[in-house]
Amino acid sequence: MDTNRFVIEVKKTPAKSDAKTRTGNFNEIYADFTPTQASHQASRCAQCGVPFCQHGCPLSNNIPDWLRLTAEGRPQEAWELSSATSTLPEICGRICPQDRLCEGSCVLEQSGWQNVTIGSVERYLGDMAFENGWIEPIKPEVERAQSIGIIGAGPAGIAAADRLRTLGYKVTIYDRYDRAGGLLVYGIPSFKLEKHVVARRTDRLAASGVEYVLNCDIGNDVSFEELREKHDAILIATGVYKGRALSVPGCGSKGVVAALDYLTMSNRQGFGYEVEPAAEAHLDAKGKTVVVIGGGDTAMDCVRTAIRQGARSVSCVYRRDRANMPGSDREVANAEEEGVRFEWLSAPKAVLGDAETVTGLKIQRMRLTTPDAQGRQGIEDIAGAESDLPADLIIEALGFEPENMPVMFNEPRLEVTRWGTIKVHAGEFRTMVDGVFAAGDIVRGASLVVWAVREGQDAAADIHHYLQTELLVPANANEELQLGAAE
Repeated sequence: MDTNRFVIEVKKTPAKSDAKTRTGNFNEIYADFTPTQASHQASRCAQCGVPFCQHGCPLSNNIPDWLRLTAEGRPQEAWELSSATSTLPEICGRICPQDRLCEGSCVLEQSGWQNVTIGSVERYLGDMAFENGWIEPIKPEVERAQSIGIIGAGPAGIAAADRLRTLGYKVTIYDRYDRAGGLLVYGIPSFKLEKHVVARRTDRLAASGVEYVLNCDIGNDVSFEELREKHDAILIATGVYKGRALSVPGCGSKGVVAALDYLTMSNRQGFGYEVEPAAEAHLDAKGKTVVVIGGGDTAMDCVRTAIRQGARSVSCVYRRDRANMPGSDREVANAEEEGVRFEWLSAPKAVLGDAETVTGLKIQRMRLTTPDAQGRQGIEDIAGAESDLPADLIIEALGFEPENMPVMFNEPRLEVTRWGTIKVHAGEFRTMVDGVFAAGDIVRGASLVVWAVREGQDAAADIHHYLQTELLVPANANEELQLGAAE
């Protein structure tokens, strides 16, 4: 099939379950493309001389090339090209905010022809690769004696492990949870990313010789220094798990919960874990009037989870308008279809109720100010414009911050920035501790999965360079050779 067919082929996305059906379960709401659908949609690519889609992708994926191969009916070659730059393409194809990245940068989108459905084609190729056995355990060309310990089994850790094992290193991944995958498993709901999709990636690493040490809290179960002694290099890829909290009167009530606690409990239930009524029932939205505070994708995960848990009603409070919302517009639209009500230009002012029970949220209505020189609009209160929203459960989805890593790991030499993220050398992933590297959100702050994948892969390259140069060739090696020759 020829490419450049955007003038006769209209944009089509994969089939999506209707709102009434999908809110009754936690299954992914989008279907895969059929081969014909994928080929037709890939054929819309204009094969631009300057591929802005590729520049809009943090991984710099070779998007036009694998779209062309898909359009030509060569999916295995397309898959191989797709996986050359990304260790988790079928996952990124599901959860990346493509409207803000590759698809938003598509020349067709910018010129009024509507973008190519890049993410859906990427997902289709990845799923087809697993179904057809194109993805096999990693078989390194050479086995190396050195080992790397990776702290964190999330996307950055998985991506790094894939690259390092391919290079032949022994790799061990340590994680505090009972399953590998990090936020991909416990932080993202199954209606966006079903857990078998993550498991087949982590299982592949295990079949490739990567060792997992789960339920392992570094600093308590094993010391950071012990890991340094055991491994030739360490990669810290813990992500950021400390949720930002409300700071308004009444925010300490038991009815105010952190987004990650809420989402983790929901995902644990999906795995079949039983909820302890006395300790965890407050994290269930069934039958409750729920208010979620925040405007990012985590907030959308929370409101859509609450709908599926059978909440009486669900509202989302955000201090700006829809156009300035940081989350994916696609996720906002899905939430609206599922019955979520949005309170735009509203900021929390006080939690109503007492220490044990929440009865509502007092909100302050806001308005946007005149844009500044950079076009950025601020917000300001509308005097006297307050109102009360009824609520039994309030979920804080205000973003995430790093935990205190030097204290947790009892390693004061592990320097951090003023934001609490781990400090690394400019242009590298080396920390200020010899042989210790860091990547992902713990370095750049809370960000996208695709950035974690990119940094995990790049950190693996840095570790390889370190092990093959600095570690194997002592700094005084040349001096020792010269002394030997003189003798």
